[in-house]
Amino acid sequence: MIYLWLKAFHIASVTVWIGGMFVAAIAVAALSASKSLPDAPNRADIIEAVRRWDRWATSPAMLLAWLFGLAVATEGGWFGARWLMMKLVFVVALSGLHGMLSGTLRKLARTAEQPSPASGHALPVIVGAVVVIVLLVVLKPI
Repeated sequence: MIYLWLKAFHIASVTVWIGGMFVAAIAVAALSASKSLPDAPNRADIIEAVRRWDRWATSPAMLLAWLFGLAVATEGGWFGARWLMMKLVFVVALSGLHGMLSGTLRKLARTAEQPSPASGHALPVIVGAVVVIVLLVVLKPI
């Protein structure tokens, strides 16, 4: 029974984490694509709102996803399974990308400088990683 509770909390925290990453990635992509936004009066408000959500929801959800995920893997006895090791590679990559997006938002809050164009490519990376993770978890192919 504890396994089902752990799994439910893991899925809920992952949902909030990835949703928050989408919000941050969309905000950064919009700021990267627009040349007029550096002078927009509400630019700072938008960045601060996204940063606040990241601090109070996305980052804690990431930590909870890790905590509950490790607990689920322990309960399931999956450590050592190749599909789980491969999943963890993608989860570590998503964690790093989350850190990069948070850092970009912090930098944007301090300066009117445009983010690098590479920042605008976070969305497809997030989608691709999530698809691979779901396939690995559901199919356990290796």
